[in-house]
Amino acid sequence: MRSPRRCSRNGCPRQAVATLTYVYNESTAVVGPLAAFAEPHTYDLCEPHARSLTAPRGWEVVRHEGEFEPPPPTTDDLVALAEAVREAARPAPRPPQDDQKSNAQASTPPGSSTSRRGHLRVIPPSH
Repeated sequence: MRSPRRCSRNGCPRQAVATLTYVYNESTAVVGPLAAFAEPHTYDLCEPHARSLTAPRGWEVVRHEGEFEPPPPTTDDLVALAEAVREAARPAPRPPQDDQKSNAQASTPPGSSTSRRGHLRVIPPSH
């Protein structure tokens, strides 16, 4: 699953809710709702940075006056989540029986048994 877009300001961990675009030929900075896709030459901003943005002297700031809201989850997010759940539930391929028996016998003392799941090994308590 892809993670939500983050604020472009250095060190800011908040989720982006607005997009900043510069219109250079009009000396204007436009702060509007979050664009559907991250585009080159635009900057994603969190709400505090979107509301407090200032422009250089001689430039105008055009700011969205409504509420900035995080984007709703898309179907892509839901599909990615479903695929991640399916992948996690899929059983790991088992090694051939001959290799598994020889590896288990070489690493366990006689009279004890272990079971292996992924990279973890369960060793029963000794009596």
